[in-house]
Amino acid sequence: MRIVFCGTPEFSVAPLKKLIQNSHEVVAVYTQPDRGVGRGRKVQFSAVKQCALDNNIEVYQPISLRDEKAIEELRALNPDLLVVVAYGLILPQEVLDIPTIACWNIHASLLPRWRGAAPIHRALLAGDKTTGVGIMHMEAGLDTGAVYLQHECAIAEDETTEKLHDKLAVMGANALIEVIELLQQDNLPTPMVQNEDKVTYAKKLTKSESVVDWNQSAVLIDRKIRALVPWPGIVANIAGDNYKIWQARFIEEDSDVVVGKISHADKASLFIQCQSGQLQILSIQKSGKKRMDIAQFMQAKADWFT
Repeated sequence: MRIVFCGTPEFSVAPLKKLIQNSHEVVAVYTQPDRGVGRGRKVQFSAVKQCALDNNIEVYQPISLRDEKAIEELRALNPDLLVVVAYGLILPQEVLDIPTIACWNIHASLLPRWRGAAPIHRALLAGDKTTGVGIMHMEAGLDTGAVYLQHECAIAEDETTEKLHDKLAVMGANALIEVIELLQQDNLPTPMVQNEDKVTYAKKLTKSESVVDWNQSAVLIDRKIRALVPWPGIVANIAGDNYKIWQARFIEEDSDVVVGKISHADKASLFIQCQSGQLQILSIQKSGKKRMDIAQFMQAKADWFT
């Protein structure tokens, strides 16, 4: 089969590498246009583009796939299969109709739960116990297509977006190869139509979600930290100053101090009382300073516990 691969971030790299390792014919890679990053706006290739270049695969970077020239360019590649993984551009029906076999998408949730842009983060924020990956037949709607197969995994209590991202990327890559092999054996299962009554949406993350509200439970704040670090990150007000929290854990027991105040501090630990339960801060950063583990940070905060 002639495969065209569409993806942009690090999550897309594992499936692309798996296709290459299994000697599938990836005739081209589509990824979003290069963008400047950092203060100097230095141009940086997407993770998928770098992987494609390292493997001598031709790269295409249209601004949109609604442009007729871009559509004709894709059509000229004569793809049998279009594989889409976190590409970031909308594929109109005219594009979905180009492959001779199908257009497949790897999605990092158990559809129809968490359709949309941020399924990993939303699963953590919601306190889901399980998630997974699926291979979906793409159609014009937002993650509405029928699903060929799904693989489930448990979400650990201390799971972070970074850990879950890496786990699901590998699972998605393996699932893709599994479905391709079923297709080649003429044994592809009939895709499962999604139950519209069970749909939830994983909306994009915003910086407005970064701020900690101590009037929430410690459990919810802990989820927020695990879900939103490193981006957009978590900022909390402690003793009158704002700090970026990198790592924490919740304690179910309450203290007798007011919500939002330090409930316990010593030279190696810091606890904040929440609406219910306490949050133990493990890694913290003051604006303009480096990230520190809490024992290092508390060396300069003796006034908080003496």
